[in-house]
Amino acid sequence: MTTNQILKKLQLIVGADEELMYRIFTLSGYELPLERVKGYLSEEGDKAFLDCGYEALGHFLDGLIIYKRGPSDKKSAAEDVVALDNNLILKKLRIAYELKEVDLYAIFHSVEIDISKTELNALFRKVGHKNYRTCPNSILELFLDGLAICEQEIE
Repeated sequence: MTTNQILKKLQLIVGADEELMYRIFTLSGYELPLERVKGYLSEEGDKAFLDCGYEALGHFLDGLIIYKRGPSDKKSAAEDVVALDNNLILKKLRIAYELKEVDLYAIFHSVEIDISKTELNALFRKVGHKNYRTCPNSILELFLDGLAICEQEIE
């Protein structure tokens, strides 16, 4: 999955138009013009298309956390930039939607994935932990599909 595909799926899940997507981006302190957001959401091959990239997607996810949960009292550790990967995308979505373990099972079950507690916990471990498991694109894509299905129930 490309970052643009992830962003478009999140747009559908949130039910946001381009202006709301722009506002979510800016909640994280990320400054960009509305035209760039429109480019991120354009179809590949369209002349307005722009590659979103992991940095922009990370800012969007941070903005989504603020949009869903409100601003945090904790200070942001902007200096501690961590490379965005599928596992971190899952973690940020879990935080944004305040997903508990039972919610995660329901999301995976909605797309017909039976995942054990050990497998689920391994996706949320820190890199370097002996039980850490890299989240493949297929699992992230199915998770996003499941989140779209279950989003109404989670709210």
